[in-house]
Amino acid sequence: MLQTAVFPSGDATLAQPALTRTAAQSLTEQLAERFAARIRDRLLAPGARLPSVRQCAAQHGLNPSTVVAAYDLLLAQGMVEARRNRGFFVRERAPLRGETVSVSTAPAVTPGMAAPISAAMLIRGMFHTTGGKPQPGMGVFPPEWLASTFMAAAVRKVSGSKALADSSLRYGEPQGDGHLRRVLASRLQGMGLPAEASQIITTVGATHALDIVSRTLLKPGDCVMVEEPGWAVEFARLDAMGMRILPVPRGPLGPDLAVMARYCEVHAPKLFVSVSVLHNPTGHCLSPASAHRVLQLAQRHDFHIVEDDTYSHIAPEHATRMSVLDGLQRSIYVSGFAKILAPNWRVGFLVAPPDLTERLLDTKLLATLTTPSLLERAMALCIESGQLRRHAERIRTRLDAARTRSVKLAQAAGCRFVAEPSGLFGWVDTGVDTEALAQRLLDEGYLIAPGALFHAARAPSTLMRINFATTQDAAFWKVFRRLAGR
Repeated sequence: MLQTAVFPSGDATLAQPALTRTAAQSLTEQLAERFAARIRDRLLAPGARLPSVRQCAAQHGLNPSTVVAAYDLLLAQGMVEARRNRGFFVRERAPLRGETVSVSTAPAVTPGMAAPISAAMLIRGMFHTTGGKPQPGMGVFPPEWLASTFMAAAVRKVSGSKALADSSLRYGEPQGDGHLRRVLASRLQGMGLPAEASQIITTVGATHALDIVSRTLLKPGDCVMVEEPGWAVEFARLDAMGMRILPVPRGPLGPDLAVMARYCEVHAPKLFVSVSVLHNPTGHCLSPASAHRVLQLAQRHDFHIVEDDTYSHIAPEHATRMSVLDGLQRSIYVSGFAKILAPNWRVGFLVAPPDLTERLLDTKLLATLTTPSLLERAMALCIESGQLRRHAERIRTRLDAARTRSVKLAQAAGCRFVAEPSGLFGWVDTGVDTEALAQRLLDEGYLIAPGALFHAARAPSTLMRINFATTQDAAFWKVFRRLAGR
């Protein structure tokens, strides 16, 4: 099955000019170099299947013999391998010096295997420009949406000469800046979460918080329940740590409780990771009844719950959170500010039961010692002054308008929403294989997020996740309709 990467790791423009014969480079060489560049940049993952000779020739307006020659060139370079009666596939690893390229009939992806390569590519895509076009598959707000003047003012205010010396010339507090933790505790208590500053540990973003929890509570071979569809990076991270991933289907009201109960009886999982509010990629929010049932399972079968509230700043008022209902007994609350305010500040945090705080802090110290107190102090000022709240309100208003436009365009292009549009993301059925579509759109300069990325066991899918902030552009949907055969 296809294993198509859809996020760039380099600064090259995605949309590439048509192949034309030149004195310096033949059509064969140009086509081979185009595929080679994508393999180097991991836009084509190890195990990904190249288009068939006939498809590639039709797409680029070439003679099939030219495509065969280009694929042979890639084969000779050790970048792809031929699989009898199946086609050409990106090699799983670079060949050793003098190693011959073998013909294999092995499957492209082992069934049930998580996709860490693709998840890594998703992360890489957050660090680079993509040719100026709004990217439908991106997982963040466009930079222009996040731009503000108050962040710079907050940094200037906390970076006076004495403050700068105090924070820069020695390690900060192990748990994180005390002022930020007190401000966070006050904010969380306003949400109904009984959090004290002593229970809060600041982290290098929410992903770091999730990693601290996993490394503290789990050991290789432990079973972890994770919602599916879900965040590809979480699947990959847990897989890389040697955990056994137990995917739990996520519906409109919450996780499939019957599946969770069976997992608890058979596998004795140690952890359940959930995005209860504005779930990625569906946008679903957990119902109170489902939350209570999950907490009952956790109590009965002795596992912890990690609640990832990354999208809290754009969440509906009074959304149900398991940590609030549980009172931080078996639950650990994780959040951050990268999505709403300052991705590069990398300010995140976790809130844990008192009996776990010291263990989690030890894990943080072993990995990072401390976190940058200067930016944490600036973040505290942004929250305390009300600037973050007003900024989030502006973002929510702008997102509501963008979502309305994006939904209309997607439906007009023949897409069907399989989840009620909400939050930043839409979960849509395109009616075509979105991994194959991803490569065709890549030639037009667009990156999409195919549905296969959001499943622990990678499989072909007609679904894709769209970002409402970046799909209100009719130009993308015009190209989508053409390439999807609409």
